[in-house]
Amino acid sequence: MSAYEVLARKYRPQAFEEVLGQEAVATALKNAVVGGRTSHAYLFAGPRGVGKTSMARILSKALNCEQGPTPTPCNQCDICKDITSGSDLDVLEIDGASNNSVDDVRRLRENVRYVPNRARYRIYYIDEVHMLSQQAFNALLKTLEEPPPHVKFIFSTTDPQRLPATIHSRCQRFDFRNVPVDKIVARLREICSQEGIEAEADVLDALARRAQGSMRDAQVLLDQLASFAQERITTRDMQELLGTIPEDEVFAVVDAWIGGDVAGALGVVERAAEHSWDLRELLSDLVAHLRDLVVLVSAGPDSILLRRSEAALVKLTEQAKQ
Repeated sequence: MSAYEVLARKYRPQAFEEVLGQEAVATALKNAVVGGRTSHAYLFAGPRGVGKTSMARILSKALNCEQGPTPTPCNQCDICKDITSGSDLDVLEIDGASNNSVDDVRRLRENVRYVPNRARYRIYYIDEVHMLSQQAFNALLKTLEEPPPHVKFIFSTTDPQRLPATIHSRCQRFDFRNVPVDKIVARLREICSQEGIEAEADVLDALARRAQGSMRDAQVLLDQLASFAQERITTRDMQELLGTIPEDEVFAVVDAWIGGDVAGALGVVERAAEHSWDLRELLSDLVAHLRDLVVLVSAGPDSILLRRSEAALVKLTEQAKQ
C-alpha cells in the first residue's frame, strides 16, 4: 500500500502557468529564460503558501532541464524529476531558519566554487532568508555580488523588510500576492473533481476565504475536511472541525445592530464563547460582511466583487434595504 500524499504536495504547480495569482512574476521569469537574461540572484517576497517555493523549483527546472534552458521544462527528464522531489544535487534547498549562522554561509561560499554535477547551474534556494544572522548576511555579500557563472541564488521570505538593503540591492525582487478567492475556489473544485471529493457549494467558498489568500492553506484545510467527512463535506462538518463561525450568526449580529438590539448582539458573543469560536475570526467575518453590504448597495448584487452564495445574497439584499 503506497503512502498517502497530501493534496498540497500532490497538486503543487509544475509549470509557470500553474502558479495561480502570480501571472506577472511567471511572465517575467519566462521571458528572462527565453531571452537568456536570467539574474544571478532573485528575491521572492510574499505571504506564506502563495507559490514562492514552487516558482523557485520551476525556474530551476527551466534553467537545468535537459531540453533547456526552456520556459516549459519537460518534467520528465531525471533532472526535472529530482528537482521536483527536492533531491537534485545541483539544486540545493536550504532552510534559512535552521542554517542561519555565519559558519553555514561560509560553507556555502566554499561550495559555490564547484561546478555542477550534471546540470548547467548550481542553484541555491534559501527559504525564509530573513532568518539569517547579520554576520551571515555580511559573509554572503561578496559571493552574492560576484558569484561564479555556474551559480544562481534564489531567496524567499515572508518578511522582506528584515533583509539588509545590501541584499536587496544585489537581487531582482519579485513580490508575490495573495491568491484571489475565485482562483482558490476554482483550484479546490478541480482537486475535488480529480479526487472524488464531494462538498457542498458553500464549503469551498468558505475555505477559500478562511485561507486568506494562501493556496497551500486552502488545500490543507480541504485535506483535513476530506479526512473528517464520511461521504460529503458539509457546512456542519466545517463548523465542527475547524470552528468556523456559522454565517447565520454573522447575519444575526448585523440584524441586532440595525434593530438596536444590544442583548441580541451580545447573545451571539455568548454563543461564540460557549462553542469556543475564535472571536478574532468573528470580527473578521463581520468586517467582510459589512464590506459586502457596502458593495451590494453601491454596485448591485451582480457585482464581481461579491463572492456569496445565492441564498446569502438574498439575505444580504434584505439587510441592505434597511
